[in-house]
Amino acid sequence: MELAVYNKEGKATAKKVTLADSIFGLEPNEHAVYLDVKLYLANQRQGTHKAKERGEITGSTKKIKKQKGTGTARAGSIKNPLFRGGGRVFGPRPRNYSFKLNKKLRKLARATALSHKATENQITVLEDQKFDAPKTSEFVSLLENLKVSDKKTLFVVANEERNVYLSSRNLKKSKVVSADKLNTFDILNADALILAEGAVEKIENLFNA
Repeated sequence: MELAVYNKEGKATAKKVTLADSIFGLEPNEHAVYLDVKLYLANQRQGTHKAKERGEITGSTKKIKKQKGTGTARAGSIKNPLFRGGGRVFGPRPRNYSFKLNKKLRKLARATALSHKATENQITVLEDQKFDAPKTSEFVSLLENLKVSDKKTLFVVANEERNVYLSSRNLKKSKVVSADKLNTFDILNADALILAEGAVEKIENLFNA
């Protein structure tokens, strides 16, 4: 697939970029995408949830009423889960939700997501941009020129560009990542994928490594 390269004014230049079919032209593998997105979301969970069970509640173990003759069920402790203030039955405990996926599977999932964006014509290739200083208005102007200011955008740069990142940080619908930190969830979550010219080559190098 061949795409035109746009400048910061939103106009197509004479340059063209060819997207590799091995990355941007794959048959969809939905199960690989599902597993990679599940892994990403699992890694976002802290897993610090905790509820006290009856053995961890502070309270008296004195028998609160006689065994028989009350007409109600027997009860031996105020820490019984049936009482208010008692322990919780099978409450959550701290745990790690992450799991392992093979590198080839994760690579296939990212390639599938990129191929989907290419098929839907949601990829724009932009000339490499460098901001002299963090300036949100300049980044907003760039998105407006590319006609994606009203969409959720993922801006992919070749290497970490701190000023570009800081310029976009206050925008809820925009996210800037470097090519080596691109993940399946972010690709699918965006309505428009903006690739810096250098990022295309970097992505191909990472996939072919």
